[in-house]
Amino acid sequence: MENNEQSEGAPGTLAPPSTAAPQVQATIEPESLEPIYTNFAKVTGTPEEMILDFGLNPHPISMGGPASPIKVSERLVMNYYTAKRLWAMLGTTLQRHEEAFGVLETDIMKRIRPQARGPRPS
Repeated sequence: MENNEQSEGAPGTLAPPSTAAPQVQATIEPESLEPIYTNFAKVTGTPEEMILDFGLNPHPISMGGPASPIKVSERLVMNYYTAKRLWAMLGTTLQRHEEAFGVLETDIMKRIRPQARGPRPS
């Protein structure tokens, strides 16, 4: 009599699919990690790396360009493979946000609402 069953863990045997939820490893941030806010970004690069400079524009709505120089406070340098993965993650995140909350209009002139001019309160 031939035995067609193989014991668990035998070579060539597929393990049954796991029904347990995948475990997510918690990211432990160092206490010294400080978030930054940026409303200005500049992208440059070399043949091997992409350089992202971030800063704060104190006059972001000025139509003729910044009134004062923008001080770059943070610089990220990454290879193009990492940049492409970042681009994909940002795109997916922005797409989900727009699906939930509506399209993000980046043209300031399309977002400005005209102010009604009426009599001023006395």
